[in-house]
Amino acid sequence: MTNYMVEGLAKKRAEVAGELERAQELLGKLAKDLEHIDATLRIIAPDLAIETIKPKAFRPPADWSKRGQMTRMVLDILRTARQPMTTREIAERMVVERGIAATPDTLNSMGRRVACALRRQRELGHATSTEGEAGFWQLWTLAR
Repeated sequence: MTNYMVEGLAKKRAEVAGELERAQELLGKLAKDLEHIDATLRIIAPDLAIETIKPKAFRPPADWSKRGQMTRMVLDILRTARQPMTTREIAERMVVERGIAATPDTLNSMGRRVACALRRQRELGHATSTEGEAGFWQLWTLAR
């Protein structure tokens, strides 16, 4: 291996390790906050079963799309695609086109929304899916 490759990988490893440490610190802070809230709830409402409180699911911001806009964008992307695309590829293109920060949470959420829109379009006969590489991904195209 060449020196620049080793240096690049070492630099990337340092970045990822730093991100992991920050994530662990944030996780620890959130766990402490949750403990404090639980303790306060036990004092204020001792009869409340705290474990029955379900976590609030991540909801995309209201300005991500208006009614039907997600489906229109997904179909437009498939219309201009030169080859079948995975749900993740479509989600990545949508994030770029909309100018949204491409964080892992954003991409995962957008991917779920794209997958839902695609399944609905498959039911309606507007899109088709085929099994991708080694059975891992669905490749999507417009129905002809």
